[in-house]
Amino acid sequence: MNSHYHTSSTCWPKLGSAEALLLLQNCTSFNHLKLVHGKIIRNALSANQLLVRKLIHLCSSYGRLDYAALLFHQVQEPHTFTWNFMIRTYTIHGYSMKALLLYNLMIRRGFPPDKFTFPFVVKACLVSGSIRKGKEVHGLAIKTGFSKDMFLYNTLMDLYFSCGDEGYGRKVFDKMRVRNVVSWTTFIAGLVVCGDLDAARRAFDQMPTRNVVSWTAIINAYVRNQRPHEAFELFWRMLLANVKPNEFTLVNLLKACSELGSLKLGRWIHDYALKNGFDLGAFLGTALIDMYSKCGSLDDARQVFREMQIKSLATWNAMITSLGVHGYGEEALSLFTKMEEANVRPDAITFVGVICACLQTDKVREGDMYFKYMREHYGITPVVEHYTCMIELYSRANLLNALDELVKGMPRELSDDVAAAWIKSRLIDDIDDTENSLVQQGEELQYWETRTEHLSQYQLQGFKWDVG
Repeated sequence: MNSHYHTSSTCWPKLGSAEALLLLQNCTSFNHLKLVHGKIIRNALSANQLLVRKLIHLCSSYGRLDYAALLFHQVQEPHTFTWNFMIRTYTIHGYSMKALLLYNLMIRRGFPPDKFTFPFVVKACLVSGSIRKGKEVHGLAIKTGFSKDMFLYNTLMDLYFSCGDEGYGRKVFDKMRVRNVVSWTTFIAGLVVCGDLDAARRAFDQMPTRNVVSWTAIINAYVRNQRPHEAFELFWRMLLANVKPNEFTLVNLLKACSELGSLKLGRWIHDYALKNGFDLGAFLGTALIDMYSKCGSLDDARQVFREMQIKSLATWNAMITSLGVHGYGEEALSLFTKMEEANVRPDAITFVGVICACLQTDKVREGDMYFKYMREHYGITPVVEHYTCMIELYSRANLLNALDELVKGMPRELSDDVAAAWIKSRLIDDIDDTENSLVQQGEELQYWETRTEHLSQYQLQGFKWDVG
């Protein structure tokens, strides 16, 4: 019997690397991948690093980085390409610290980095905010002769500017002998991040060639700095230069419309988008809802929401909050119910809109219910905006015991403004034990100048629910 089995097994066709690669390309699930991996092991192909990299890529696409790591660490002598691949995989999936630890292991074990290693590692430093490690990596790149790679230069600039080190960012840019449009755009965006808009504009004006990304970067810079008129002036120049805007350009311009409060200009951008073939996707659609709401046309915001085929979480948040701040609390709460029915999981921003809707319609019981529901059902930790709305809700209803319990249960690290709002409400109601409560809280609170009962729709719109 054993002899027969042995003879039969030797008759099976041996799996080659090309066939294995084809099987991997046809994988449809993680379980399917494990079956193919089993065949690869049985056919002694585990050392084939092309197959290993394909396996790692598929594992990461299925969210199984634990299995990907096992695959990588079973390779006896990984090529530099394979090290780079795993470092990059960690970085793009949000595991930047693991990427840096893997890079440290690579150097410690004596595997030589190449020009592709350093940009991936610097990117991990950027994501984790590790500027000190980034400078160390930069130093090794110089020692190994890879520091003059343009891709690395651009990534280093991004790191230094994003971490607030404008001096190092400028030095990297100044040392570049050859610069492409990405280099210039990274430099401009970095200067904006560091608050130097004038320098960013001078750099933009010096650019030898500009593409839609560089135009959008400088338009965004002016929008971020509350200079919407200049943003539109740049847009007209962009059109005259025959550069077609992209979705990001239009979203920035819609923010500028909100800043200007210009419904007419916002409608013009909407019309431009439709006439030029832009799809009403989640990003652009949400920006339109945001703009229409802030410019006072809730009907237009509703129409955009209805027309959108794909709605992101941000889309639902924008519409719910828009309804709430315009006084349509009942409709906002109804929309939240539809959101849950659509299996869209709410976040903290969603519940700011929901609780504000309860505040606008004086629905104390519902507000209290949603505040508890947020924590107990979704595990969302309340933030300042939630507490601000709840304090106002309880104050209006004169629910002093509930108010007292709410403030006592607040984490100490939250903004003093919320506790100060509570103190103000107690003062308004002439509560005698305010001073004792202050001592119990152990807080040094300042008087909140803006009375909570005058919390306006503009203040509510200031919460971070808008797009981008």
